[in-house]
Amino acid sequence: MMIDSVSRDDLVCALGTRWQGVSDAVMGGISQAALAVDEQGGRRCLRLRGDVRLDNNGGFIQMAIDLAPDAHPIDAMAFAGVRLVVRGNDEDYSVHLRTSDLQRSWQSYRAHFHATDEWREWHLPFAQFVPHRVETAFDAGRLRRIGLVAIGRAFHADLCLAEIALYD
Repeated sequence: MMIDSVSRDDLVCALGTRWQGVSDAVMGGISQAALAVDEQGGRRCLRLRGDVRLDNNGGFIQMAIDLAPDAHPIDAMAFAGVRLVVRGNDEDYSVHLRTSDLQRSWQSYRAHFHATDEWREWHLPFAQFVPHRVETAFDAGRLRRIGLVAIGRAFHADLCLAEIALYD
């Protein structure tokens, strides 16, 4: 199931929802994020850039997408995981999944990848996602939101996403 192949200029994905750039400023941090459609290495992409800062208990920037209007969950039980085509600045990044079971903004299910300056395809199985600050087991039948996140340490983030999908 294709989520986005960055075919539009208005940050609206193939599912009809809009990508958002989010930083820790929503909770008092001072990290800065910019999200835009760009072209890198011959491919059209969404590009997240900014500085992750740890001041004021901050420490993240992200590009995130709700998978259905009004943040309703989708049933992803028929899929094995998340497929990404990314490139970056030789840094570690995370994919954060949220389900309708999660109530707090800091709760998620997380998997990690390394984005080099070459385009690479990643397959992140749902079984690889680790619960973060939540006891509830991951339920792919209640998937609501996906975020690509630069988090946890001070660094300059530069991440390009050419495709994101659920794979079986």
